[in-house]
Amino acid sequence: MQGIDEGHWLMSIDAERGRSLADRLADAFHKLTWRTPLHTMRLNGRFPLKLIAVPDDPVMGDVSRGLALLGGRITFRGETRTLDTFDPAQADWGTPFAAYWHSFAWLRDLSSVATRDQGSPIAERLMAQWLAVHADKVEGAAWAPDLWGRRILYWTAHAPLILSSDDLVYRSRVLDTLARGARHLDRGADKAAPGAGRIAAWCGVVAAGLLIPGGEPRLAFGEAGLARAIGSGLLDDGGSVSRSPAMLLDTMMLLATLRAVYEARGVALPEPVMAAMARAMPALLGSLHGDQMLSSWQGGGPATAEHIAAVIRATGIRTRPLRQSRDWGYQRLAAGSTVLIVDAAPPPVARVVAGGCASTLAFEFSDGPVRLVVNCGGAREAHAAMPAELLEGLRSTAAHSTLTLGDSNSTAIHADGTLGRGVAQVELSRQESDAASRIEASHDGYVRRWGFLHRRQLMLTGDGRELRGEDALLPAGRKRRPDTTEFALRFHLGRGVEVSSTADGQAALLRLPGGGMWQFRCRGGTLGIEDSVWMDGEGRPVDIQQLVVGGEAAAGGAHISWVLKRAL
Repeated sequence: MQGIDEGHWLMSIDAERGRSLADRLADAFHKLTWRTPLHTMRLNGRFPLKLIAVPDDPVMGDVSRGLALLGGRITFRGETRTLDTFDPAQADWGTPFAAYWHSFAWLRDLSSVATRDQGSPIAERLMAQWLAVHADKVEGAAWAPDLWGRRILYWTAHAPLILSSDDLVYRSRVLDTLARGARHLDRGADKAAPGAGRIAAWCGVVAAGLLIPGGEPRLAFGEAGLARAIGSGLLDDGGSVSRSPAMLLDTMMLLATLRAVYEARGVALPEPVMAAMARAMPALLGSLHGDQMLSSWQGGGPATAEHIAAVIRATGIRTRPLRQSRDWGYQRLAAGSTVLIVDAAPPPVARVVAGGCASTLAFEFSDGPVRLVVNCGGAREAHAAMPAELLEGLRSTAAHSTLTLGDSNSTAIHADGTLGRGVAQVELSRQESDAASRIEASHDGYVRRWGFLHRRQLMLTGDGRELRGEDALLPAGRKRRPDTTEFALRFHLGRGVEVSSTADGQAALLRLPGGGMWQFRCRGGTLGIEDSVWMDGEGRPVDIQQLVVGGEAAAGGAHISWVLKRAL
């Protein structure tokens, strides 16, 4: 049984969050070198006549997207292009669609619904279009290291779809571009962003070393680079540096796909990769609710149960969920049919990952397959039609089930999307017994601006039928406000949860899909019911409601106590 270290500890981050100007200039200069004659010469060389092996893709694609391709449309997160009029040179699409197109992830979706005879004409047509626009122009998203890494994995795994043509010129063009992309990655894989992006790039290098003839030197070089990328992309307890379960799932998908490449060659997966997967799987499982989908943190959504199950199967790892983490930052309590997941760490550092969220001390709570309390989530994975203002709002503290003070974020979100000052330290203590489990945590995100420390206590009974909480604003720091400061304690409710307030205005009944019922009661503020939004596993907005406990904190602070109790 997984042990729990009871007691008190402190988590902190470097207050300097952003990437330095030197780092940004170095990245820009590196991309400029792609266009130089020297880099072009480096990409030249012999191209393979064939691949040494064709690995199986261990992860099932998206059936609906695959059927759309069979029907003449390429679609991803709300953007659709008709194949008959598709012009890759125009590039009039959003970033998610661009990544889907350039990575060739659509090959996985197509192969999930089509035979070789059905899929090859579509795949070869789209491949020819991509080559015509991007094969000779080493620039832009098409040559981004992370997308090249993914592209090598998809091209090799789905080679029967893109290399079935009798046109020898076309086949040579594909294989030559594959070899040039591998050489591009040899020099640029480390320029990808830390985390899933850099791991993807180095997975491409390793796959090329295994599958392109004469790749032994590249394989040794690639395995060393992949070990470094894993070291910088995964934390000691297996979590992603992005602190996003969705990105950790992506990392596991990449490593599982690479594992299939090794199997195709009959070569053992390197021990550092096996160890990383074994370390990361408990962290990934620890972020799942009873519906076997992800909790919504750091811009990610729940994904789909089918995709998550496919990735887990592909890794071949069987283990238990991680219940306690310090680097990864999520605390998990499970009792009876309920699961509680708490963000007990500062946000990710901006120089490591962009697009972080101000979610410290938020929680999600589920009862069996039903999500009772959620975060809005989905800022990174929303449909293309979503307004930019709403996407930024999904990153805010108010979009998470926690306390906001003065209508501000616990960690500042700048206009350019980076995180600013705010939470630098989180203190945490945890105790467990058969009768109940308790988490107490506090963060300093409101100290500098408002002069208050936010402390949250959560206690889940041993049978899982009652969750008690207390949120306190405690005077701290040098700042002292003579007036009062408004606060709002938010509980975003899961999809399908119906809420009605009681006559005294201090409680509400929550009716769950399927017939369950919970009661919410609070003290220390005024309870209201407001509209909210939740991003589902496909990145689509779903209308939900939220409980909001509002009030004012005087100079001496404020205390709000509340309880969620199963009534039926």
